[in-house]
Amino acid sequence: MKYLKSIQERDPASGNQIQIFFCYPCVHAIIAHRINHFLYNCKLKFLARLFSQINRFFTNIEIHPGAIIGKNLLIDHGAGVVIGETTIIGDNCTIYQGVTLGGTGKEKGKRHPTIGNNVFIGSGAKILGNITIGNNAKIGANSVVLHDIPPNTTAVGIPAKVVKK
Repeated sequence: MKYLKSIQERDPASGNQIQIFFCYPCVHAIIAHRINHFLYNCKLKFLARLFSQINRFFTNIEIHPGAIIGKNLLIDHGAGVVIGETTIIGDNCTIYQGVTLGGTGKEKGKRHPTIGNNVFIGSGAKILGNITIGNNAKIGANSVVLHDIPPNTTAVGIPAKVVKK
């Protein structure tokens, strides 16, 4: 399976694909999210939210069923990851534990971040609001990102600033 192979290629501690399938909470969270997202789009929002909360109980990864997630997302050591309703995540991204892709208040509409392709987000980072993280960007651990980050850059700090292009 391409998804399991993509995890195996990016995580040197992954072992074989059978181990990844049975032992990686991100795999279970993503499979459940795909089902919940389908239910959400079919206007079965209560069921989608209920199943997403059950999934959160088992995986400790909270993904709102409205979030749009591309191919091959790796949530490594997924404990405490939160992905908000209007978040969009591109393909081949890596997210570590404790990351929040959240909103900044009670505004309506698109209120969560858009993450490009091949983005790396370090442990504990908070990416908040309707902002865009460009393709191939890296966000350092524990950074707080409140503004757009251009493609092919590295951002760190509180608040996050681009330190490498």
